[in-house]
Amino acid sequence: MALQTRFSTFKEFYPFYLTQHADATCRALHFVGTTLVMICFVIGLISGNWLFFALMPVAGYGFAWFGHFGFEKNKPAAFGNPFYSLASDFVMYWHILSGQLPQKLEAAKKQFP
Repeated sequence: MALQTRFSTFKEFYPFYLTQHADATCRALHFVGTTLVMICFVIGLISGNWLFFALMPVAGYGFAWFGHFGFEKNKPAAFGNPFYSLASDFVMYWHILSGQLPQKLEAAKKQFP
């Protein structure tokens, strides 16, 4: 499926997003990047230093793109669906933390083999 595919809803997009993150190292790098994004956000709010807000995309996309190009060997889903992809990063983060990711990933692979 081409990355430029447009999805009508986030619910349709998220399973596709998961299939683009099948490699565990890629997912781990996303997790680190998303964690750093949240840390930068909180430090920026607390300190009032806007540099931390500027670092958010660098931290998030830097780790994510390294995971895609270095391990997953695909183009980031953000290239075709930037807003759904950003939301999916946080949903996948929660699914990793809550232990739901293995089931979600298996279901996604059935939908997008």
